[in-house]
Amino acid sequence: MRLWGKWAEALRFAGLGQIREMRGEQRNVLGGELKTCSVDPMTGFTRSGSCEGHEADRGCHAVCAQMTEEFLSYSREVGNDLSTPRPEYNFPGLKVGDRWCVCAARWEEARLAGKAPLVVLESTHESALGHTELKELRKHASDVAG
Repeated sequence: MRLWGKWAEALRFAGLGQIREMRGEQRNVLGGELKTCSVDPMTGFTRSGSCEGHEADRGCHAVCAQMTEEFLSYSREVGNDLSTPRPEYNFPGLKVGDRWCVCAARWEEARLAGKAPLVVLESTHESALGHTELKELRKHASDVAG
């Protein structure tokens, strides 16, 4: 686990500036500019506030989801406790109403189980479409653009 912390620290100092510069080029599932998902709590694979695509993100944290009790419980049941703070990973622990960049495959899994959280389409990276269909994301949209 210490390796992740060192890698994240190196990414933060060496590459985060470049990633933020690239952010303007990244697209959401609607084809527009990717919008910020959340800065409180600070989300994103690089903790930039955005669900931007990144080659090192093997989990594809592309879906900007608004947490619900149902999704948080489901996620905990399948082995991914999103409610408990993990300071060693710069993870605050989530509560109902928080927005967070979740793995696209996990969102789809939750959808199939009938427990998908709401989605902010303008803040969901287009790479999520490799795991689910736009029509399914739209059914769970919390933003007007849905």
